[in-house]
Amino acid sequence: MTDHALLSRLDLNLLVSLDALLTEKSVTRAAERLHLSQPALSASLARLRTHFGDQILARRGNTYELTPFAVRLSEHATAALDAARRVFESQATWSPEESTREFMIYGSDYGFVTVGSIVSRLAAERAPGVRFRFMLHNPTIVDDATARLRSVDGMLIPHGSLADHPYVDLWHDDWLAIVADTNDAVGDVLTMQQLAELPWVMTYQTRTAFTSAARQVQQLGVEPRLKVVVESFLSMSHFIAGTSRVGIIQAAIAPLAVRTGGVRTVRLPFAPTPLTNALWWHPIHGRDPEHAWMRDLFVEAGRSVEAGAHVAQLRTD
Repeated sequence: MTDHALLSRLDLNLLVSLDALLTEKSVTRAAERLHLSQPALSASLARLRTHFGDQILARRGNTYELTPFAVRLSEHATAALDAARRVFESQATWSPEESTREFMIYGSDYGFVTVGSIVSRLAAERAPGVRFRFMLHNPTIVDDATARLRSVDGMLIPHGSLADHPYVDLWHDDWLAIVADTNDAVGDVLTMQQLAELPWVMTYQTRTAFTSAARQVQQLGVEPRLKVVVESFLSMSHFIAGTSRVGIIQAAIAPLAVRTGGVRTVRLPFAPTPLTNALWWHPIHGRDPEHAWMRDLFVEAGRSVEAGAHVAQLRTD
C-alpha cells in the first residue's frame, strides 16, 4: 500500500485526539480539553490503538500512563499538528491588517529582549491580529534544528551554530565582561591573569553549545574556573553580584544587566570576535508571503537594535 493510500484512509481528526491524549494522559481530561464526550474520545483512542498496534494509554493502578511507544510519539504528534494547522491557516490572499496568524520563534532571552521585543511592537502597530510565540531554545533543540524548524517559523541565533538553512542577518554585536560592582580588584579592563584566576559564570557550556567569546578565552590558553552554568544571559548578573565571579555578556544587553544592579561592565583583555545575529528558517517557508513579511519585520527590528533602540525603549517602560 502506498503512503498516499494509507493517508487517505486516516481521519486527520485523530491527530487532534492523539495530541490531546498524549498531553493529558487521560481520556477524561483530553475529552474536556477538546469539548467532546468521553465515549467519543474513547472511540478515537480505540481507533488509534488499532492503527498503531499499541495501547497508547496503559492502566497503572488507579491511573493511566503513556506506553513507551506513546512517549516516543509525543513530540512527533505535536509537531505534526502544528504543521497541519499551518497548512490550513494559509490563505490565497493575505494582508497583515486582517491576519490572525501566530508566528513561532525559537531563541535565547538575549534575542527576545533585543530584536524580539521590537518585532512584537512593530507587528502590533501594523497587524493587530498577528501573534508571536517566542520559545526558549536549548542545546538539544539547536542540535536538531533541521527537524525543529519544520514546525516553527524561525530561530534567532548567531552564526556558528547552524548551517545549510536560509537566513537573514539582523544585527552585529560585541562582547563585554561583567563583574560585581563591589569587586575593586578588577579595574576597567580585565587582565589575562584575572581571567585565569577568577571564578566564572558561563552560559550554554556544553560540547556543542557555547558562546564564541568563551571559546576564544580557551583558545588563548585560559581554562576558566567554572562555578555556574546558566542557560540565560539576563540571569547571569544575579549570579555575579556580590561575588568575585566574572562573566561575558553581549554589549547590546549589558545595559540591562547593569540596570538590574550589583554589576558593572569591564573590557576584555583581547579583541573578541564580533557576533553576527541572524534569523534562520526552513526552506519550506521560502515562498510564503506571510513569512516573508515577518522576515522583513525582523530585518527592520535588527537595524533598530544596532542603533540601541531596545535599550531606549526599556527606559521608557
